[in-house]
Amino acid sequence: MIIRKTTIATVTAGLLGLGVLGTAQAQDAYRIRPGDVLQIEVIEDPGLNRSSLVSPDGRITVPLAGSVPAAGRTVEQIQSDLVDRLAPNFTAPPNVFVGLAQIAQDEEEPLAAEEPPTIDVYVVGEAGRPGKLSVEPGTTMLQIVAEMGGFSPFAATKRIQLRRTDPATGRETVYGIDYRAIEQGRSGAGSVALADGDVIVVPQRRLFE
Repeated sequence: MIIRKTTIATVTAGLLGLGVLGTAQAQDAYRIRPGDVLQIEVIEDPGLNRSSLVSPDGRITVPLAGSVPAAGRTVEQIQSDLVDRLAPNFTAPPNVFVGLAQIAQDEEEPLAAEEPPTIDVYVVGEAGRPGKLSVEPGTTMLQIVAEMGGFSPFAATKRIQLRRTDPATGRETVYGIDYRAIEQGRSGAGSVALADGDVIVVPQRRLFE
């Protein structure tokens, strides 16, 4: 008989910096939002452990599990979904732990007068440190790679996407970026200046890619 064990990681008030989530009951009731960061651990395969930013479309990306809905769900629901998605890759259902590592900042909070202007760039997928990065205007694609800590071993660096939405029309344009070509000097995409609200998607590499 296979005993299925899934235990939700305890998120303390000290970790979140929010007293309102100081009890387990409050944590269980919290609904994930875009911009939150989840900490995912898989006991049977530490290579899958990661911090995962909930993208603006409300999803997270996890190797072997693909794109997983997160926004509007509790961490326990996300954890259960991940167990189901990862189970075919293991001889028995894996032990998956999901915790809330960071709450999305309130976009309505005013910046302090002395703070220099910044733009927000979202990095999702197989980055070293995915999340929302506040950087100086004029930051380039190559510089943001340094800010996000490079790439994970699962990254498909030849198929990076830069997604930019026109604020006037709401239309999204997707630009393909080959980081290997940038490293080899065959592409000038590394000097592209990023804009506020840009989303950089680092997909998971395919088998033998």
